[in-house]
Amino acid sequence: MTAGVKSRAADMVNNGEVSSPSVAPATPSRGDRRPRDMALSIGILIVPIMLVLLFYRLVLDGDKPVSIDAAPALEQARAAAAFPVSEPQGLGEDWHVQSALFRRVEGGATLRLGYTAPDDKPLQLVESSVATTTLIPAELGNQPKATGTVQAGSRAWQKYEARAGEVALVLLEKGRTMIIVGSDKSESLDDLAAALP
Repeated sequence: MTAGVKSRAADMVNNGEVSSPSVAPATPSRGDRRPRDMALSIGILIVPIMLVLLFYRLVLDGDKPVSIDAAPALEQARAAAAFPVSEPQGLGEDWHVQSALFRRVEGGATLRLGYTAPDDKPLQLVESSVATTTLIPAELGNQPKATGTVQAGSRAWQKYEARAGEVALVLLEKGRTMIIVGSDKSESLDDLAAALP
C-alpha cells in the first residue's frame, strides 16, 4: 500500500452512522394492476360527476323547461293588425312558453307560440292570415288527412293527421287560421284549444 492511504479493513468500525443502501420498491407495471384498482379509479371519477348532476337536477331545477316571455311577439302581432290575435287564457303553471315569434310573410303574417304541455310534450300554436291553401300544407305536410272534429271550448276544431307522429287541430275563421300541432301521444291539444278565447 502507499504511504498516504491509512484505511485498512481492520481500522473500519461499525458505529451505526453508515447504513446499507435501501432498495426502492418496484412500481407495478400496467399488467400487474388489479381490477380492484381500476374500479377504485373509476369510482373516484364518478362520484363528483354524480354530485354535480344531483345539484343540477335538485337545486337548480335542471329538468324544468325554461319559459320565455311571449308578450313582445304578441304585441308585435297586435300592432300589425293582420288578424285578430288570441292568447291562451287560464293555462296552469305547468304550461311553459318555449318560443314566440311574429313574422310578416308573403301573403300575410304568422304568429307562432311554442309550448311545453304538462305531459312534457311540445305543442305549437300558429295563428296566421296566410291563405289556407298555402298555410295548411306548410304546417302539416304535403298530405294532411282530416280525421274528424273536436269540440274544444265553444269551438269545433277540425282534427288532422299531420306529419309522421303529429296531429293537428285546425280552426278556420274569417281573416285568420289557427293551427295547434303536437305529438300524436300528447293529451294536451284539446286543453290548449279550449284556452283560446
